[in-house]
Amino acid sequence: MSSWPSFAAVLPAWLTVLVCAVSGACCLHRACTAGRPERGPAAGEAVMALGMAVMALPPGTAPWGARILPVLCCGAALHAVWLLRRGLHHTHHLVGSLAMAYMALAMYAGGGHGGHGGGGASGPPLVTGALLVYYAAYVLLGGARLVAAGPAGTAAVAAGPGAGRGREAGEVARACRLAMGTGMLAMLLLM
Repeated sequence: MSSWPSFAAVLPAWLTVLVCAVSGACCLHRACTAGRPERGPAAGEAVMALGMAVMALPPGTAPWGARILPVLCCGAALHAVWLLRRGLHHTHHLVGSLAMAYMALAMYAGGGHGGHGGGGASGPPLVTGALLVYYAAYVLLGGARLVAAGPAGTAAVAAGPGAGRGREAGEVARACRLAMGTGMLAMLLLM
């Protein structure tokens, strides 16, 4: 019975790891099977989701994380700045990588997973609050868009075999982005 409180404390972290890892695997599959224009963004989303899965690991699971994650996340932020030359639609990638760098630096400063139970720094409340508002709005808007898209199966049956694959891939991409946004929101709430 005494292990129940510790299990309950790490359950949200493991669920976040699971959601982010599955999203990363879906994005990686999309990157491998997509055409050339979609391959780059899908690979970037896969890296982001798998990085989020590593970042969400419960304290003590990955002792190397507090040292390496800030460097990797800052590198991802620099890459996102580079992607902005292609258009402003990459701004979300910049916000996401900066948020991950922010959380990784807060973990490093706190000597653990900040609010993930390691105690220590959780970052400035204004920055955390702004990121919480951004990701809450992103998740709500993404969920509304996914629901508004409707079921892919209805259009695919009406158009014939293979006609719904493009739409299904788009819905999977939106669902993965929604899962990653939800995971980011959960990690920010745990700070």
